[in-house]
Parts: sequence; structure tokens; C-alpha cells
Amino acid sequence: MSRSTRRVFLRQVAAGAVAASGSGIAGAARGAPISAPPAVGWKWAICNEAFGNWPFEKAFALAAQCGYQGIEVAPFTIAADVRQISAARRAEVRRQAERAHLKIVGLHWLLAKTEGFHLTSPDAAVRRRTARYFGDLAHFCADLGGKIMVLGSPRQRNLQPGVSRADAMGYAAETLRSALPDLETAGVTLAIEPLRAKDTTFINTAAEGLELVRQVDSPHFRLHLDCLAMSSEPTPIADLVRRYRAWLVHFHANDANGQGPGFGRTDFVPILRALAEIDYRGWVSVEVFDMSAGAERIARQSLQYMRKCLAGV
Repeated sequence: MSRSTRRVFLRQVAAGAVAASGSGIAGAARGAPISAPPAVGWKWAICNEAFGNWPFEKAFALAAQCGYQGIEVAPFTIAADVRQISAARRAEVRRQAERAHLKIVGLHWLLAKTEGFHLTSPDAAVRRRTARYFGDLAHFCADLGGKIMVLGSPRQRNLQPGVSRADAMGYAAETLRSALPDLETAGVTLAIEPLRAKDTTFINTAAEGLELVRQVDSPHFRLHLDCLAMSSEPTPIADLVRRYRAWLVHFHANDANGQGPGFGRTDFVPILRALAEIDYRGWVSVEVFDMSAGAERIARQSLQYMRKCLAGV
């Protein structure tokens, strides 16, 4: 993107944000659909577990009303094992999203609630089983219309007793390379999510995530960045976004306190500015770990806040 084109793009983004912070946002606060169109170049999504046990129709309708264009699905909100989800149920979930005019972005929390899978296990049989399950997840993702799978799942990647970091990196790369044929067939990209050291003992920084990406060496395995996780690094979030731009395929927006954007002290103006500067074309997806604010407030205020921040961009 040339400097002149970027200046025009940023002016358009700012104009969209100002409009969103006016009558459209006021309408959303009253429960009416947002009248202002999404800011140019930005795709907003929200993770479906933020809605708790809401029926999908209700959750998807509210997400669309708030102004989100996409929904990101945690498989355990449908079934603990995706192999148990019938073709009819998959088609139904996809239709429910389409009726709400939402795109299913993809999946996250891939191994949550499952048993018998582990990314860095020293047991070759466990690694083969895990690779096959990543393939099952890829086809499930494609059936929903998704293109991205975020590999967080901290418990299922922790270093096991006697396994060194170097060994774990090798085991993980082997497991992921074994899953590549299914990822390629499904047209799905798997993205490693660096997580805080308090959450997992394997892949705690963006640099470590890139190390694994380079070992796997495939366009179907890339890097995902999450604001909460990046807040534990000494490098500012915006600088990490710029540094890893070439490998970034997906982005989670949340506060360093585990709540939604705008619910704490994390400033999203420099973060969104960095995403604009690198011409990021992927989704900005709200993922929240502290649900105490309630689903509706989380959904509305997170997007309102980020749209207002765009005026500062």
C-alpha cells in the first residue's frame, strides 16, 4: 500500500468510526440495529462462547445487531467431540449464521473438553491421534463455512514430564505436518496462538510461535495474535503486530484483564493503527474470558469501543 493510498484508507476508516460513534452507536445502545456501515477495511467477529448457553439463533441475532459480520465457534459449544456432530447439525448451524447475515469465521478452543489428544506428547500414537483429530476439525470448520482454526488449547499442549522444549517443538511440528493434507483439502488455515506462561508451558511468545510456524513450513499453518497473551510480553502489542505482519492470519481482541476491549486499560488506538499500517485483511475477533459483564454488554460495548478508537487512528 503506497503512502498516498494509506492516507486515503485511514481517512475512510476514521470517517467510518466517527459515524459509528454517533447515531449508529446510540441506536445500538437502545437495542436498535446499527445504522452506520462497518468501517472500511475492517471485519469484526465475536467468539460464540461469550453468549454462554444462549440458543444460537438468539446469539447470532444479537451479534449481527451489534454490527459484527462474523462469528467464531468453539466446538465444545456444540459437542465435546466434532466427530459426533452430524452433517444435518453442521448444515443447521451454518444456516443459522447465514440467516443472521453472519459469516462463520472458523474455530478456536480446538481441543477443549476433549480426551486423549495432546500436541507435544512423547507418545507417537497420541500424536497421530491428535493429527487425525485436527483433520476432523478442519473438515468440520469447512462444513460451517470457516477458513481459520486457532490453536490455543493450553492444557493439551503443555510440556509433559521429561519432555524438553526442543523435543516438544519437534513433536508439535511432526503432529501439525501430519494434519496438513486434511487442512489443504478443506481449504483451512491452522494458526498457533501464543499464550501467557501462566496459561501454558509451551509457546508463550510470538517469537516462539513463529519458530513453530517455520518448522511446519506450510501456508496452511500460520500465526495468530491475541491481545491478552501479548500483554504479557515486554514488547508493546502494536510493535508485535508490525514485527509479525508477514505471518499474521487472525487476531483476537480483548483486554489485559481478560474482559472485552474497552473494559480495562488496554488502549486499542495504537493496536488498530498498527493493524491498519500493515494492511491487515483478516478478522478482528472479540474473545473474552471474564464473562461477568454479561453477554449483551460484552458484545455491544466491545465493538462500540473499538469503533470509537478508529477515530484516533
